[in-house]
Amino acid sequence: MNSMIFITGATGGLGKAFAVECASRGWDLFLTDLREENLAMLARGLERGYGVRVLTQAANLADAASRAEMFDTIRSQGWKFRGLLNVAGLDHEGLFRERSREEISAIVRLNVEATLIVTHALLDFKDPVTPFRIVNVSSLAAFFSMPVKATYAASKRFLLDFSLALRNELREQNVTVTVLCPAGLPTTAECITAIEAQGIMGQLTTEDIGKVANQTIEAALHGRAIVIPGFLNQALKSLGGLVPSTSLAEIVGWRWRMAHQKSSGRSLASLSENSLPGTGA
Repeated sequence: MNSMIFITGATGGLGKAFAVECASRGWDLFLTDLREENLAMLARGLERGYGVRVLTQAANLADAASRAEMFDTIRSQGWKFRGLLNVAGLDHEGLFRERSREEISAIVRLNVEATLIVTHALLDFKDPVTPFRIVNVSSLAAFFSMPVKATYAASKRFLLDFSLALRNELREQNVTVTVLCPAGLPTTAECITAIEAQGIMGQLTTEDIGKVANQTIEAALHGRAIVIPGFLNQALKSLGGLVPSTSLAEIVGWRWRMAHQKSSGRSLASLSENSLPGTGA
């Protein structure tokens, strides 16, 4: 069979967008996420819609044993890959002291550890003939110190620095590394709520996930290093470099505290409404 594109977090909003974009180009896929039933449904739709072959395996990428089982399957089948899209990621928004140690650890295990291990493993399975394209999904948060999202932003900064360093290491081995740094993406109900809580700035910095997927794949094919979707987001990144880091943290912290309060208030209001007599809650 043809070499495939490996996509983590494939059943999430951005993961699906990438899967559709790759399938529309005629590329066979290997998709992984937590739930096999969701993967199977997505695979059937892609195979019917685009005539590509789609393999799936459910795995908890934050768990070493689950990752190892998936890699053993790939090795035993002799599958080869032409690309890797590290999409899977996690955030538990809120002040650092308000988050549990398990929540903090979970962010690092998935965003950092899983990305490192999956990338290291997939390089062993890359197609020796075709260029191997790696896309790591970071965030615009990678360029800022972010109170209220401290661990998440730091994990995304790690992915940015790691991607740029790895790009340099592998450039003579027919491998390219592209890092995607988007702002708001309406991928889940929680993300949409968070974007709405940011008001006009949230709306202006949010990008369409289908457009982002297309733009990122094009950038990877051309060997570009960094993708920041949206002119305003590019401008914010540039302006951020002109402000002292401590002052920037104050500004960003104020904004995120306000947004977090609004978002939390909406969540509590929704919970209260769903708990009224007669709602079945």
